[in-house]
Amino acid sequence: MTFRQLYVREMKISKKIPQDGYLAALPAVRYLENNSLVFTQQVSFLVGENGAGKSTLIEALAVAMGFNPEGGTINFRFSTADSHSELHRYLTVVKGPTRRRDGFFLRAESFYNLASDIDRMDEGSSLGSRLADSYGGVSLHRRSHGESFLSLIKNRFGGNGLYILDEPESALSPMGLMALLCQIQRLVAADSQLIIATHSPILMTFPGAEIFQLSNAGIQSVPYQQTEHFRITRQFLNAPEKMLCQLLEE
Repeated sequence: MTFRQLYVREMKISKKIPQDGYLAALPAVRYLENNSLVFTQQVSFLVGENGAGKSTLIEALAVAMGFNPEGGTINFRFSTADSHSELHRYLTVVKGPTRRRDGFFLRAESFYNLASDIDRMDEGSSLGSRLADSYGGVSLHRRSHGESFLSLIKNRFGGNGLYILDEPESALSPMGLMALLCQIQRLVAADSQLIIATHSPILMTFPGAEIFQLSNAGIQSVPYQQTEHFRITRQFLNAPEKMLCQLLEE
């Protein structure tokens, strides 16, 4: 998939954001008021510390692309809490010329609600087939959190699509993260684009991925070795006793 074939090529803020809310205080949002975030690779990661705005940007992009704010496909419309920001109203997304055949917004914090909505729709259906058949054949609630995540991605993400993931590592073990890397590779080979907010240094190593680091300086494209997540994790694993001593000493 070339740059021209990407389903999302660019995102930017094209309307003035009210200055009395929390959005105006986010460095990543201020950056997008004057700069575009340009996607050139099939896999892009948004990384940064808690509160940097990763999930806010990911959510706004998903809603601007027509996905349900709490996750799912463009056909999902369940809502348990109107908690998403208004950023999508100010966002302009430049799409590629190729029309996607599939898509999904996977939001870790509302995944339970998504699984419940799938069960609810199956209970009310009088047709022979069930929605759960597209998600592994059994209710996502009947699997562990990590198993249900991987089952959804393996069975529902069919390729030729746009997949927006918000912190998928929250449910996965290190082995689970490696399994997710294999699924990402499968989707890349099937002409898909993935945009992922993550804290996981394991996921960031995906070959050819572009990493956008959100910080007080705005948004910068960096190699994974220069991300705070990678450097701090490596520093801790290389000398855990020393780090613990520094962290826990009174």
